[in-house]
Amino acid sequence: MALGSSSKNITVIPEAFQAMNQFKYEVATELGINPEYKSGYWGNIPSRECGAVGGHMVRRMVAAAQQSLVGQGGGGAGATGFRGSFPQEPTQ
Repeated sequence: MALGSSSKNITVIPEAFQAMNQFKYEVATELGINPEYKSGYWGNIPSRECGAVGGHMVRRMVAAAQQSLVGQGGGGAGATGFRGSFPQEPTQ
């Protein structure tokens, strides 16, 4: 987002904002994105490269969530599976 512009995105966990920003820059560095982003302005970076950063971030977060589910042990993927960790809707 350009400097000075506003966003209507609501941060659900404010403490995570800085960690997500750091994560974004780590992924961009690993992908070899134009180092111009380090100034904080991403406006000169092609959308394809920005999308690659976001895509890799999501891929890693999904992998971490899956690993977390596997690490829960004791039936993380048992008979109830993933859905078993959420409240079930009443049946009629």
